[in-house]
Amino acid sequence: MRRQIARRDLVVGGLSSLAISPTFSNVASAKTDVIRFGLTPVFLDNDLALLKRLQDFLSRQTKREVQLVQRRTYEEITSLLISGQLTAAWICGYPYMAYSKQLAVVAVPLWRGRPLYQSYMIVSADRDATKLEDLKRDLHAFSDPNSNSGYLVTLAELAKIHQKPEDFFRRSFFTYGHRNVVRAVASGLAESGSVDGYVWEVIAEIEPNLARRTKVIVRSEWLGFPPVACLKRLKSLPETQAVEHALLNMQSDPDGAEVLRLLRLDGFVAAPANLYDGIARKMREARSLG
Repeated sequence: MRRQIARRDLVVGGLSSLAISPTFSNVASAKTDVIRFGLTPVFLDNDLALLKRLQDFLSRQTKREVQLVQRRTYEEITSLLISGQLTAAWICGYPYMAYSKQLAVVAVPLWRGRPLYQSYMIVSADRDATKLEDLKRDLHAFSDPNSNSGYLVTLAELAKIHQKPEDFFRRSFFTYGHRNVVRAVASGLAESGSVDGYVWEVIAEIEPNLARRTKVIVRSEWLGFPPVACLKRLKSLPETQAVEHALLNMQSDPDGAEVLRLLRLDGFVAAPANLYDGIARKMREARSLG
């Protein structure tokens, strides 16, 4: 699976394909004391107020200028991180494990008290489907080719029944955003989808009319939540250490606590040992069919 990421040549580039302003940088700054914090479409949609709160919190806590660097795909942010153009980035566990020899975890979010989440397979609310096999010949929506919950988990489940997506589904496509997967299934653009369970649960809370037009038919086992990561060789830099300290103490700061409330998270912790072993296993399972 790592070769799959590398094969696309790691195009150098978010919460989403947001219009970039001076506040949310589209290029890496040349100033060495600037913290460049990357964001992928891991969690919610393009909420400018939330992004501004996150930026202000990190800037105040680290006592440095903070640029939020956003891109449309996981691949682009991973490329920037691997090439040393970001101080840290909130990425997915799948690219983290693909580049685990080069990357280190800065901090992991706590959701509902644990650094874990699930992948969901969803269909329209009125559909009579209860298991993966019921989705055969579907038009299926994936989130991103480098997403654990929005792609890899489904590949691994299909591998268990000796199927590949191109053989099992009638057709599949990438929405490049978990909320977009939910929208695609809810609107009938897709018959089924693979989505981040955390995102679906948050949508169920803040956009119940959207979520209730879909239903979850398969939940994966609990897997390591998408981490904030950095290059191992940059982990000891003052900028990286400042980000780590800010995140690990976020829940005790009033502004940080408000950002966490908006994200429906409980805080950040250091990564427990073997947190991403489950994702590594999914990678092996997905590789088993070649």
